[in-house]
Amino acid sequence: MVVILNRAVPLFLAGLAVSVAFRMGLSNSGVEGQYRLATILSAAAGAAVALPAPLHVLLIIVVAMLVGAFWAGIVAVLKVTRGVSEVISSIMLNFIALGLASFLLTGPLRGSEPGASIITTADIPESGWFPGLNGVFGALGLAEPRSELYGFLLVAAVAGIVIAVLVKRTRFGFDLRATGMSPSAATASGVDARGMVIKTMLISGAVAGLIGLPDLLGSSHHYGTEFTTGLGFLGIAVALLGRNSPVGIALGALLFGFLDRAAIPLQFEGIPASVVTIIQGTIVLAVVVANEIARRITRRQAERGGVQSAPPTSGDGSTDGGQGPGGPPPDPGAAVGTGTGPGVRSGAADGTRGGQQ
Repeated sequence: MVVILNRAVPLFLAGLAVSVAFRMGLSNSGVEGQYRLATILSAAAGAAVALPAPLHVLLIIVVAMLVGAFWAGIVAVLKVTRGVSEVISSIMLNFIALGLASFLLTGPLRGSEPGASIITTADIPESGWFPGLNGVFGALGLAEPRSELYGFLLVAAVAGIVIAVLVKRTRFGFDLRATGMSPSAATASGVDARGMVIKTMLISGAVAGLIGLPDLLGSSHHYGTEFTTGLGFLGIAVALLGRNSPVGIALGALLFGFLDRAAIPLQFEGIPASVVTIIQGTIVLAVVVANEIARRITRRQAERGGVQSAPPTSGDGSTDGGQGPGGPPPDPGAAVGTGTGPGVRSGAADGTRGGQQ
């Protein structure tokens, strides 16, 4: 269970970062490059300073968020100033970020000895480590697991709550969702659509910068060639599975964490680990198809309901005065009308046709 939870924490943060952009109608496909670059620079910053434990951890977190936000901000600026698709620019920036991280790891930020098989940055001092949560098991009278439960789980939970409140309960969140649904309508109502694109991508990038910190501060304490990769792309799948809801993303992250953990016993049974990837892809494909079917059914029901409830535009002569909704009141002294047009009513009790109003 600890292994599953430790795997789910970065996946939850990745899904959360992607979901913020999805709410705006944007696709932040650059989460992979954002968290990789943020992790190596925050690892280097944490190894280069000596501070008291809380400040040391806070510095690493702030550096990671700033780097992730900066790298995502490039995508936003290109979109609002030059009209470049965020999908194309973020994917291209992924390659730049990965190449830059490789250059820094093998050059200026290298901390491992020459000739080492695994290249890493310098280790972060113990004051920069994030405390684990295994003490909780002891407090509950349970046996402590062999693996350390990442204390960054609490930070991820706080991030999920903050994002949920920001998107659902604030004016900024309303503007974000409105701009995602219709940028032109949001602009007409006074929302700065371009500014919302930049703000949303900055928030998404800042959350993406946290993805690598659970492993960095909880176990490895350095960034190296063996550091976990691919979390950014898995975050897209987790966000789709969770339908952009923090609770749904958490459940999706737990499911993907369980599947990743299941790869090891599957190999012992002679089943290739690629089966897990196939299952993950099948789940995402099924969710996407189900969402599309549900969207089409909802739209057709709304269209049918709108047609059936549409009020008539004028009277048909079957009511007093032949008036539709909103017309003048009928003449109390007149008999049932025989006219068919608006404003036509019966003028006498014997059914003779009266004049028009």
